[in-house]
Amino acid sequence: MDMTVRGRLHNFRMAEFGAWPFSELPLHPLTGEPLQSLDEFDMNAWSRENHDWAIGVVARSSDAAVEFARWWLPDLVVHDIMSFEGPLIGKVLDIPAILQLWGPVGPDDDVPGAPPGASFVPMDPSGAFPRYGVGQMGPHVYEHVIDPSPISARPPLKAERLSIRHVPYNGPGARLPQGERGSAGPPRVCVVWGTSVSGIYGPISFAVPRIVDALAGLGAEVLVLLAGADRKRMERAVTLPPGVRLMERTPLHLLMPSCDVVIHHGGAGCAMTALTAGVPQLAISTGLDQEVIAGRIATAGAARSLSNAQADEEAIRTAVTSLLTDPAHSSAARRLRDEMESLPTPAALVSSLSALAQ
Repeated sequence: MDMTVRGRLHNFRMAEFGAWPFSELPLHPLTGEPLQSLDEFDMNAWSRENHDWAIGVVARSSDAAVEFARWWLPDLVVHDIMSFEGPLIGKVLDIPAILQLWGPVGPDDDVPGAPPGASFVPMDPSGAFPRYGVGQMGPHVYEHVIDPSPISARPPLKAERLSIRHVPYNGPGARLPQGERGSAGPPRVCVVWGTSVSGIYGPISFAVPRIVDALAGLGAEVLVLLAGADRKRMERAVTLPPGVRLMERTPLHLLMPSCDVVIHHGGAGCAMTALTAGVPQLAISTGLDQEVIAGRIATAGAARSLSNAQADEEAIRTAVTSLLTDPAHSSAARRLRDEMESLPTPAALVSSLSALAQ
């Protein structure tokens, strides 16, 4: 299913259960337009009408994956946490299937705001596992997990952990704004926001204008990295004050070493890039894996974590001030960076994967 629609359906169900955190209703799951009433969409009717279609999509995907694997005969499969085709192929062909994590969130984590016992493990609605005679899908299918997380922020795992060094890459580029972290100039704060957040959670979740207003008066140089619809939304929302620069398509991994603090939506890419640079971060998360990632890094001391729905200007300003002035955050960020640099490179992990494939 389209990820945006899937996310909106989840948000609509949360609103029905009274667990939606924002004052405005979520977006219409199908059209993406703001809802005036929950009566505008009938979740139960949609589920009944689209049940066979949704099951068929998953069944065709799993069957095609197994058919291809039986023809190509891989010795090992590497997959991400949203794919159940990876472990399915592993079971059907009796070969190792290795789960690759994005960051500090894994299959044994609970999903925030979901019923007890809900995890990030994908479901098997078409019954592919029993259909191929390989049991049931569940957390137990993961035997080996590649984890790029720093040691102090690792997710819990029952499977064997294969540690790997995260190597950030956010696209090509070379020219960066002048200034280096630790120079005599004002502190530099980078604000970066995921392009999918507004499309899933709605305009009320676009926290960048709040962030920019909160940073006013702190004497910081603020670099705002936005693209596409978010950039246009920001240009319409506010007139940028002095010291705030709106940028687009700047590789985060090249910019980050010159920053003193990064503010983001809690996504794994932003969080892991900041960790590799040893930069303290403020994660303003909206839910799901963002909340888990933000909380885990905050617990390790390298970040502050705020809920998007509760992150008003005062809360943001207080958090950023702490990140800029409390040396404990910088120290923890550098410690986690050093932990990541001590982990095996992707190239070094190849021998371990090859051994599993024997």
